[in-house]
Amino acid sequence: MTSLMIIAGPLLMGAVFGYLLQQGKVTSCNVIENQFRLRDFTVLKVMGTAIVVGGIGVLLLVDTGNTKYYVKDANMLAVALGAALFGIGMVVYGYCPGTALGAIASGSVHAAVGAFGMIVGAILYALSFDWVKAHILNVWALGKVRLPDITGVPDGAWFAALAIGAGAFFFWVESSEAKARRAQG
Repeated sequence: MTSLMIIAGPLLMGAVFGYLLQQGKVTSCNVIENQFRLRDFTVLKVMGTAIVVGGIGVLLLVDTGNTKYYVKDANMLAVALGAALFGIGMVVYGYCPGTALGAIASGSVHAAVGAFGMIVGAILYALSFDWVKAHILNVWALGKVRLPDITGVPDGAWFAALAIGAGAFFFWVESSEAKARRAQG
């Protein structure tokens, strides 16, 4: 791979990702905040679709021998704490890191200030990593495991269940939103 491709490839993918986030209307902090208020499910629909399509794509790549899974340690306490902090930050800030960059590209000063806060948080995490490693990462650590390893249910079944569950949820959300629109007028 040439050095140009090493730089241009990720830049192009990032630009396409940002464009798709913008087109999906998830670079608006109001859309994200309304997701948490259970008033607008755009974020859940966009990210759910991305997770299902990406997951099936990875499954196909693995099944055809074009890649393999790179499994990280399942440190469940760290995941739970990280998810809680991420969720709180997303509610307060109104963006996740990806949508923040898309909003910055759209000219949002609010998103730029928050991105500075994310950088400060990353530096603080890096500075405290030795403590985190000693006191958090080794608690409820399951090692390099995946759901198929723990349950014996094959990858394809997990992805099929994910796709069916997402489809059913999307159908329910669309039906509920259509009913609310009809009730309004």
